[in-house]
Amino acid sequence: AGRPTGLLLLCFVRVLALLMAPLQCVLMGFWINNQGSNMTINLVNDKGKFSSLTATRNETKISPLQGSQHPKKKVNQPTFGFTINWSFSDATAVFVGQCFVDTGGKEVLATTWLLREPVGSLEDDWEATR
Repeated sequence: AGRPTGLLLLCFVRVLALLMAPLQCVLMGFWINNQGSNMTINLVNDKGKFSSLTATRNETKISPLQGSQHPKKKVNQPTFGFTINWSFSDATAVFVGQCFVDTGGKEVLATTWLLREPVGSLEDDWEATR
């Protein structure tokens, strides 16, 4: 008679541990930003590398994306970076950020970005990066 109670207690302890564990943010999935651009990350390999295609709200052209997530050890909200070579212009964008889980359980990518556009000369270099 003591076995079912022990098994029930073990199941309760496991469920409680899962509920108390910090939520893990996963980069894989469909992401959309506040400007309407979107990307789908289908796979992050065991070295943290990933690739995707991205599209903007204003341009229906697909652009290639290459990225890397910091290898997760004990971090449930990993840092990452990716580069997009826009197919509709000669510009390249780089993003760095961190994947968070907010208090409501929603995954959020907080990023900082740079956009580099080509210029005709070194003297114009100052106006090439936003």
